[in-house]
Amino acid sequence: MIAPLVVVGDVLLDSDIEGRADRRSPDAGVPVVDVRTGIWRPGGAGLAALLATADAGEVVLVGGFGDDEAGHRLRRLLAGRVRVAPLPMPGTTVCKQRIRAVGPCAPAAADGTGDRPVSVVRVDSGDGRIGPGPLPADVEAVFDCARGILVADYGHGVAAHPGIRALLARRLGEIPVVWDPHPRGPAPVAGATLVTPNRDEAASLVAGDGDFGDRARELSRRWSARAVAVTLGAEGAVLYRHGTKGTVAVGIPPDLRCGPGYDVCGAGDRFAAAATAALASGDSVTNAVRRAVDVAARFVRDGAVSSLGMGETRSDRAAVTAAPSRSAVPPSWA
Repeated sequence: MIAPLVVVGDVLLDSDIEGRADRRSPDAGVPVVDVRTGIWRPGGAGLAALLATADAGEVVLVGGFGDDEAGHRLRRLLAGRVRVAPLPMPGTTVCKQRIRAVGPCAPAAADGTGDRPVSVVRVDSGDGRIGPGPLPADVEAVFDCARGILVADYGHGVAAHPGIRALLARRLGEIPVVWDPHPRGPAPVAGATLVTPNRDEAASLVAGDGDFGDRARELSRRWSARAVAVTLGAEGAVLYRHGTKGTVAVGIPPDLRCGPGYDVCGAGDRFAAAATAALASGDSVTNAVRRAVDVAARFVRDGAVSSLGMGETRSDRAAVTAAPSRSAVPPSWA
């Protein structure tokens, strides 16, 4: 029996509310979205765990779940897909809702077309956060049987828990440990096999005029990481391995490149999950990053999270009035 892949981190509830924006609110001048559909799916570490099932056999998710309607919905969405080792979490489940629209009053798509929904605004709610209390008894056993671990940090306390960090440190050197960091989260545990910041995270952590290879090298030194791969969206990734002089640029094949306007939601999770599975199967770090770039590019080309074909859906004709989003920026694997 193959040992499971373990995903550790903050579990969120994501939703996309989609419709048409054919008019503006007369009192505020913002788009009015006539809602046609809504879909709910696991986000954060929950999404990373679901995506990992495409590359691995059994996947175990270690994360916090609130005792509220959103937390119960998350458990339903994950049931039968990944095994859950829940952590107690006070407060309410963190939810991220994207309101997306097409139509003359929707924000202009970055690629100039109007056939794909564009995000008008994102609404975040929930205050749940994992505290420093004792871990449930079964969590240690989950770590002990893992063949690879992905830390999907979303800044809500799981990656900072001293018990979680101690368990991770104990497995370093025995199995691959991949860390997908977050701006509001802690530094990775020293000695991580691979850390995967995105372009914006790397730029905020390492100021200056150096390229992203230089930033990857500095972050490897700062975090005592064995390797750092900075994901660059449509440009692929750049990898630095501790103890080497140069960096490796991993591009996206021309037939998989997606320009502005494509939904990239979940691409960073897809990259990290694919890299973890490849390392757990015995691939080198360089080959794991090459595979992860390819898998993430295909994921975006095929529709990103919309391609998953799972979630709870709703159809109605409600209207939502929302402030417009900021101007479009080049895709980034967040």
